[in-house]
Amino acid sequence: MSEGCAMASVRGMLEERETAARVRVEGLREEVARLAEVLEAAEIELDRRVIAREELVEALAASVAETTAGTEAEEKAVLSLAPVPGSTVPPLAGRAAGDGSGAGPSAHSGRAGTAAIHGPRTASGQGDRGGAGP
Repeated sequence: MSEGCAMASVRGMLEERETAARVRVEGLREEVARLAEVLEAAEIELDRRVIAREELVEALAASVAETTAGTEAEEKAVLSLAPVPGSTVPPLAGRAAGDGSGAGPSAHSGRAGTAAIHGPRTASGQGDRGGAGP
């Protein structure tokens, strides 16, 4: 019977170890399930942050494009309004020539709108062109 007792104690010891291993496996499975949920939440947060960054980059690019287009349009508008040296300035609508408004030919200079392009006449009769007469 001593061999039977020894076998029973070894068998009991193995059953105890098996039960402990089952408990440990079940605990690890629960932890893995919990960690899978945490991982899924972290991946969702990461995806949202990537999308937010991409949308911000797109919005900034669109804003820069609009600003650049607006600035270019303003520059073209300003350049189109700027007088071109040597060009003829047409009289303003609604004003008759020689009415003293400066829009028509002046009784003194005989030229239309030269002060707008060349600046006011000086005592020498020249504009701001540095002495180069018309």
